[in-house]
Amino acid sequence: MRRLLAIVNAAAGGAGDDVVADIMTVLHEHADTAQVRLDDPGALAKALDEHPDRDPVVLGGDGTLHTLVATLSERDELATRTVGLIPLGTGNDLARGLGIPLDPVEAARAAASGRPRPLDLLRDDEGGIVVNAVHIGVGVEAARTATPLKPVLRRFAYAVGSLVAGARTKGLPLKVEVDGQVVADGRRRVLMVGIGNGTSIGGGTPLTPDARPSDGLADVVVSFATGPLQRLMYGVLLKLGRHTERPEVVTVRGTRVHVSGPDLHVNADGELTGPHAARTWTVEPHAWRMVAPQAA
Repeated sequence: MRRLLAIVNAAAGGAGDDVVADIMTVLHEHADTAQVRLDDPGALAKALDEHPDRDPVVLGGDGTLHTLVATLSERDELATRTVGLIPLGTGNDLARGLGIPLDPVEAARAAASGRPRPLDLLRDDEGGIVVNAVHIGVGVEAARTATPLKPVLRRFAYAVGSLVAGARTKGLPLKVEVDGQVVADGRRRVLMVGIGNGTSIGGGTPLTPDARPSDGLADVVVSFATGPLQRLMYGVLLKLGRHTERPEVVTVRGTRVHVSGPDLHVNADGELTGPHAARTWTVEPHAWRMVAPQAA
């Protein structure tokens, strides 16, 4: 029988007492499971120390998962602990891309009895990790606008933020290089750069719809849609996952992505950082394991 540590993010929107109780019932049926409820992400390392022989299962969203994987990376435990995920956040984008059930009870059953799947990781030039996606430009402005709306609008907050950001953002003079190939030269303004290990951001917006999180490559989308009508069209097609069909959108795949430009703000797994002068992300193939449906 597997030995699990259920890590409950007390701040996750879906982590009500009844939901957690139902999840724990299922986990106990399939595995020897201990539980810890975290009000402070800083307590995660202590919880892992206290249960060194258990695989962690996140009851939370993309942010909690990011924190767990980053902590395991810092502890050099990515190769020794298999991660499980029961999506209770507002976006749950990595879960969507991996086919993890969004129903908590079904997800608990899968986390306890499923098989590990190796997944890639993106690592930046300062050692930070990304499990799902990075984006720069209009998406960052959308996230900034959406953050205060999340308590009310939940997963729809990003859609509202995207509309507001799309109306007022005119693009940035960014240089983008993928495996040494210049995709944007810094002279033409860029509306958005997306780097996907997973497929979506913002609760299901398919930024890199063809990304595969275990193929050793990052999917990169660069949008030059900076005119008013182009921005509107890009926003509509982005929600439909058809933005990559537009002539002003370039898609490439690679193992190393370098972005530079003035006042560079970055959204990495929902965490906003910046400004930076430049950032580089490198794919680490099969760097960690998660219990998730196998790729088709």
